[in-house]
Amino acid sequence: MTQVEALSEVIGSPTIAVAASYQGDQIKLCIGLVRFLEQHQLEFTIPTGHSFNLTDWVTLHLDNRTGVEEYDAELRVFRTSYKGRVQQVKNQNTLIIDCREFSLVHGMSEVLGYRERGYHYPADARPLKNLPTTPLTTMPVISQSEHDNKIGVLITRTPEQPHTTAMAFLSSEEDDIFIISFPSTFKVQQLQKDNRCCFAIDERASFTFENAIDWNYVLIDAEAYEVPLGHPIYEPIKAAFIDKNPWEVGFFANPEVRIYHLKCLGTLFHNN
Repeated sequence: MTQVEALSEVIGSPTIAVAASYQGDQIKLCIGLVRFLEQHQLEFTIPTGHSFNLTDWVTLHLDNRTGVEEYDAELRVFRTSYKGRVQQVKNQNTLIIDCREFSLVHGMSEVLGYRERGYHYPADARPLKNLPTTPLTTMPVISQSEHDNKIGVLITRTPEQPHTTAMAFLSSEEDDIFIISFPSTFKVQQLQKDNRCCFAIDERASFTFENAIDWNYVLIDAEAYEVPLGHPIYEPIKAAFIDKNPWEVGFFANPEVRIYHLKCLGTLFHNN
């Protein structure tokens, strides 16, 4: 792979971003348009308006999924959870954001990273707890409208500002989300420290700016549970997950893989 020196080289500009920040004890989500500036700085425009102030911290999920129709087990797309700070409030819709830290990943490897001077990863003394078992007892009705939408964005609670991760997913008609991963991963450990989370289904793979008025997206507030092996819905969920995301079938050969249920508590925003 050729060397990457800037996010704009592989993400594209403009692009769509899912933004997450803390508002008290809640996660505030929004979706907007990013234009890259110099020195990893960016301009972020939120069409619905914002309530950010100078120096607020905000995380933006950035990737180059647009136009990607097929994936493999290594998820060969460029993606990053960009930790930023509001440097300028241009108007009620647009912010200039300085970068605090990011790690750009392609497949399983970091290809570009940045930390501003003086930045340290925040300490996190929260204990790990086993996730509770899913409250579901029967197989939910799987959403067919999202069958071709393969990847969404998981938002977990981490110190200072939220963290984002691109995830293959399965969804129900009640907006419950199912993902697979391993207990040793950073994202699952954050769920084990605090199972409150969010999930964004942003239709990025088929989004075009020309058709923005028709763009659908759902931002979901959720709690994470585990679907343990032997649970009545484990095998049906596994089969449906593989049917939607066939490149993930190999993960189920690993005895450490787990199915997680993100139980929908509410839809934060839905645009038709």
